[in-house]
Parts: sequence; C-alpha cells; structure tokens
Amino acid sequence: MNELAQALNNSMKEDNEHVYNMLSQLGKELFYPKGILSQSAEAGKKAHRFNATIGIATENNQPMHFQHIQDLFGDKIAPKDLFPYAPPQGKEDLRNVWKKKILNDNPSLNEELVGSPVVTNALTHGLSIVADLFVDEGNPIILPDKYWGNYNLTFKVRRGATVTTYPLFNEADGFNVEGLREAIQSQKSAGKVVVLLNFPNNPTGYTPLESEAKEIVAVLKEAAEEGINVVALIDDAYFGLFYEDSIKESIFSLLADAHERILAIKVDGATKENYVWGFRVGFITYASKSVAVLNALEQKTKGIIRGTISSSSHPSQSIILQSLQSNEFNVEKDQKFELMKRRADKTKEVLAKEEYQKYWTYYPFNSGYFMCLKLNNIDAEELRLHLLDKYGVGTISINSTDLRIAFSCVEDSDIEELFDLIAKGAADLQ
Repeated sequence: MNELAQALNNSMKEDNEHVYNMLSQLGKELFYPKGILSQSAEAGKKAHRFNATIGIATENNQPMHFQHIQDLFGDKIAPKDLFPYAPPQGKEDLRNVWKKKILNDNPSLNEELVGSPVVTNALTHGLSIVADLFVDEGNPIILPDKYWGNYNLTFKVRRGATVTTYPLFNEADGFNVEGLREAIQSQKSAGKVVVLLNFPNNPTGYTPLESEAKEIVAVLKEAAEEGINVVALIDDAYFGLFYEDSIKESIFSLLADAHERILAIKVDGATKENYVWGFRVGFITYASKSVAVLNALEQKTKGIIRGTISSSSHPSQSIILQSLQSNEFNVEKDQKFELMKRRADKTKEVLAKEEYQKYWTYYPFNSGYFMCLKLNNIDAEELRLHLLDKYGVGTISINSTDLRIAFSCVEDSDIEELFDLIAKGAADLQ
C-alpha cells in the first residue's frame, strides 16, 4: 500500500477507527499523489519569474484560447476562470460559498462538524465516488422500495453491493420507520451498512415529517449502538423544494454528530436545486468531529477524482459561483420555488377528482419534481406505451403498478389535461 494512503489510514484510525473500517478496500488504498498537480500548486505560489509546470498553453500572461469562445462569455467571466484546469477538489471560492449555503439552509447544523464540500461532476458522480470509497462486493445497501433506478448501476453493478429494500410507506401513508429498522437489522451480521436517504424522494416526491426524520435518526443510532457501522448517504438532489409539512432541513443536519459509528455524507448540487442540469456541478460534504477524518476523506476523494476525470468543468464552476454570489440569486430562486409549488398544488387539486379513483390511487407527495400513481389492475409499462402511442403522453413506469409523473415539466394550466389523458388511457386498458 502506498505510504501516503497508509498515513491517511493511520490518522483515521487514531481518531475514529469505525470510519476507517467503513472504507472499501479501494477506499483504504486511495490517496492524493504528490505529483504534477501538487508541484504546480507550489509553483503557483512561489514561481514569480517563470512557471513552466502545468500542462496548459499561455499567451500574453493568460491562458491561450480561441477568441470566438471567449466572445460567448464576453467580459462576464475572465479567461483564467474558463480555460485552465480547475483543481480536482474544485474552485476554492465555490467550495467556500457552497459550504456557506449549506449552513444557511440548515441552521441547526454545527459548522465545526462539516468539511469543505468537494466539487463533483454532478450528483451521479458524487454517488459513484461514495460507492468506490465505501462499498465492496457483498456489502449491503439499504434502500426504500421506491428508488431511483440508477442506484443499481452505481452500487450494485459497479461495486457489487447487495441491495436490501423496505416499503417506503407504512399503512398510515407515512415514512416506514419500522421497515427501515427491519432492513438494517436483517443485515446486522455484515457489521456495516450503507443507508441511502433520498429526500425529496425520487420517484414519489415524499419528504419525511420532522417527527419521522427524528425517528429515522433514532433507528440509525440504535444500529450504531448495537455495533453496526452506518454509512448514512444523503442524496439531496432536490433539496429545498419542500412544499408542505415536511422537514425543511437536510437530514444530514441531524446525522452529522449522531454517533461515532455513523458517518454522514451529503451529496447535492446545483443541478436540480438551481435548474442547471447540463452544467454538471455537484458536491460531496462529509461530517465528522475529527479534523483528521475530514482531511483523510477529502484527500481520498481527491485521489478518486484525479484518477478518473481529473477535475470537473471549470466554466460550469465559474458560472455557478457567480450565480450564487449574484443579488438576483435568492429572488429568482424564490420565484421558481413558487412556480414549482403551484404545479404541485395543482396536481393534488386535480388528483382529487372522484372519477380517477377507479384507475389509481397515489402515493403521498409533498416536495420535489415528481409524484407516483399506484395503478388499479393495470400494468404500468403497458399503460406507459399505450399513452405514448395513442395520446402522445410520456410517463415513466417504475414497476408493474407504479407510474411516475414529473409535474415539474408541465405547465400548471396543462396538468388537468395531462391526468385526463392518463385516465383515458387507463380506461382503454381496463
């Protein structure tokens, strides 16, 4: 094992051996090399005469570039913030601003427990990094039965995880805390579990109530007290889009210092929160009371990034940074929130139609982009194809009974027509 990796591992063991034991074999072997990038960083600070280190071209004391590309940005973003490589961990100003945003959005979160967010190529990349760091073949990952299908590729196919599911909702249409407990306990012999918490949930659009969130934390603490190491992976892709009676902070806040055997990891990004899906800017943020643990995890994360994509898009990071610092950011974010809330409210209003009840019920939703229909005696995939072919309506079949509807991309004035067409399609098949 590389001596740098060993040094990081030793520092983790000294402060919290449980977190060290959560690492995959790959995670234990990872480190950030003292190579070209570290030498270039040193040169950037001290090479006042010539800096002949990093592999870019320069011209007239700035990065060499095509003017027609710079013209696309005008004078809004300087060449230095567009054309050079960004650091593997991301632009430092962006990391600092995003951390400040996390703390502002989650006022109960203790700043001293939170590491500096590491920039990723959006959320899927962040989830993939966590999988590499913490999942070996056969390790259990705990998911609700309603989950984003890409988790299968990220954790099961790529890393060989064993997926254990529990029903997301209980009989009272609330979060199934007992189901989560049973799923974790069923994997107790493994000694380690990855519990993935995605709120607002994709595909259902559900976020737990505050009381439910506290019960979730209690279940994870109970597991930790029984000697289970818990990687609490929080997928906050749709964070902030809370329309009704749910928690308004990330559950990351409640788990950041819950137990020494619980490692809380927040994966989020500008992607869906700030409506910049194609910019591919996400973040991984670790929580620990140990500075050594936070440093080791950051160095290992940088090592993965360096060994895969090298670094994320510099132009995207610069644009997101300017957006977050803009006086218009909060104004426009509030405007878009209200628009999304109107669509969610209209969806619930339309779904109250009595005539629909013969075709479906629907799962609780109070947040996010989506909601899910539970079909009555109709195959979801059959209905999906029928709606496409006969009515030109696109939906997503999740399994044999569940059909996901993204109200996020339907004008509120069109929502009633959308569901009327889905009902027509359902009537055709009954």
